[in-house]
Amino acid sequence: MSIFGSTIRFRNKKSWDRLWRIVVFDIPEEDRVFRDILRQHLYDLKFYKLQQSVFVSPHPYEKPLLQLIELYNASKYVRVITAQNIDNASKLERHFFAKKPSK
Repeated sequence: MSIFGSTIRFRNKKSWDRLWRIVVFDIPEEDRVFRDILRQHLYDLKFYKLQQSVFVSPHPYEKPLLQLIELYNASKYVRVITAQNIDNASKLERHFFAKKPSK
């Protein structure tokens, strides 16, 4: 992703560090353009939607997400949380790590 001459890189690590990245946001309607941009990035990065404005991923995207949030001056609306445990972790692990059937 390149914005205003800046590059924000989103990379997956090869092995999971057993931490969950949770993005929680409450972005006002007047800033819906950024809300849509953020939500689209989360979908593109394969975040799992837990609730309307709560997304989770096992991938270490904290720094690039914080750069994106800073770029749009939206830090007062968005929290990026790194957590060790989530009560439905087994469901999330199946979602992210289950072997896909080969074609």
